[in-house]
Amino acid sequence: MSASMAPEECLKAVFTAALAAVDPMIVVPPFLPTPPRNGRTIVVGAGKAAARMAQAVEANWSGGLRGLVVTRYGHGADCRHIEVVEAGHPVPDEAGADAASRIVDLVSGLGSDDLVLCLISGGGSSLLTMPAPGITLKEKRLLSRALLSCGATISEMNCVRRHLSAIKGGRLADACGAARIVTLVISDVPGDDPSVVASGPTIPDASTPAEALAILDRYDITVPESVRAVLREPCQRNVTIPNPANRVAVVASAQLALEAAASKATELGFTPLILSNRIEGEAREVGVVHAAIARQILNFGQPVAGPALLLSGGETTVSVRGNGRGGRNVEFLLGLAAALEGSSGIYALACDTDGIDGSEDNAGAFVRPCTLGRAQALGLNATEYLANNDAYSFFERLSDLIVTGPTRTNVNDFRAVLITAGDV
Repeated sequence: MSASMAPEECLKAVFTAALAAVDPMIVVPPFLPTPPRNGRTIVVGAGKAAARMAQAVEANWSGGLRGLVVTRYGHGADCRHIEVVEAGHPVPDEAGADAASRIVDLVSGLGSDDLVLCLISGGGSSLLTMPAPGITLKEKRLLSRALLSCGATISEMNCVRRHLSAIKGGRLADACGAARIVTLVISDVPGDDPSVVASGPTIPDASTPAEALAILDRYDITVPESVRAVLREPCQRNVTIPNPANRVAVVASAQLALEAAASKATELGFTPLILSNRIEGEAREVGVVHAAIARQILNFGQPVAGPALLLSGGETTVSVRGNGRGGRNVEFLLGLAAALEGSSGIYALACDTDGIDGSEDNAGAFVRPCTLGRAQALGLNATEYLANNDAYSFFERLSDLIVTGPTRTNVNDFRAVLITAGDV
C-alpha cells in the first residue's frame, strides 16, 4: 500500500479513477454515428448524465443538430444547440412531463433521411414521464414513491413504469417514424440491459402487463383502479417493427468504472478484487456480506492476501420502515460498520456515481476502524439508526459524509473496502 497516502485518500483516489472512466466526454465520442448526408439530426435524451452526454455530442459533431434532453435538477450543463431541461427525480413532476411532450413533438414527422440521436442514462424513468392514457401524473407520482420504498429492484420498478407510460418501452421510437435511431446508453442497471435503463424509451419491451401487475401484488402496493385497468388491457399498443438501421450501444457501465478503480488500486500497491458489477439485495445485508469477506482477508489472507481492495457495483435496495434520512450507500456502510465491530485495518467508501445518494446532498460516506467507537462516544447507536433508516444522520454526526455534488454521469453504486493488513 502507498506509504504516502492515508487509507481515506486511497479510497478517494480509486473512486475518482472510476468516475473519470465513465465521464460522458470520454465514453460518448467513440460511438457517435456519421451525420446524415441530407437529413436532419435531432438529439433527445433523459437521465442524470444526459446534459453531459449532450455536451459530448456538441463537442464532437461535424454537422448541424438541435434537440432537447432532460436531466435532474442541479445536473444541467451548458449546451449551444441542445436545450437542457431540469426536472424531478426520483419522483416525476410537471417539468419532466412537459419535456417528454416536447421531445415527442421534436421527433414527430421525421423522414428516412433524418437521424434521431437518443442519449439515455439512469434516472430517465422519472425524468421522461408521460402517463399512459387513463392515468394522471399524480397517480404516477404516488406509485413512484411506493415503488421506491418497498424494496423492489430497479428492473421490477422499470417494468411497472414501462407499462404505465406513453413514451417508454419503445414508444418514443414509434414516434420517430421512418427516421434512423441511434441510442447511446450509460447503464446504471445490473446486467446492463439497455431496455431497462430509463425504461428503454427507444427499445421494444419484451415484458408483459401481467408481469407488472404481479410486481405490484408481490410488494402489496395499493394502486388506483385506473392503474390496474391499464395493466389489464390485453394489448396496450401496436408495436412498430424496428428500423434495421437503428443501433443501440451501451457506452459506459459499472464494469468499466470497477476496472478503472482496480487499475488504480494496483498502482497504489494493493490487490484489487472485483466481487461483481451487479450486486442487488438489501443494502444493509450486502454490507454484512462485504464485512465477512473483508475479515476473511484480514484474518486468513483468503481469497487474496492483504493489503487488498474489495470492489463492487450494482444497485442495492432499502426497504423503508423508519422515518430517518439516508440512501442505499450510507445504509450499506452502516450495515458494514456494525458487522465489522471495529475490526482494525479495514476502511470503506460507498458512493453513488451520480454524486447523490438517494435524495440527500451527499454521494456517500466513509467507514473507519474507529467509526463505532467514535459513534458510541457521541451517544450514537448504530443498530437504532439502522432500524430508523437514518444512516445519513449517523455519518453526518461523525463528519464522515462524502459530498461531491452532481458528477453528471451515472453507473450506479460504487463500493470499495480497503483491507490494510494492519500496516497503517
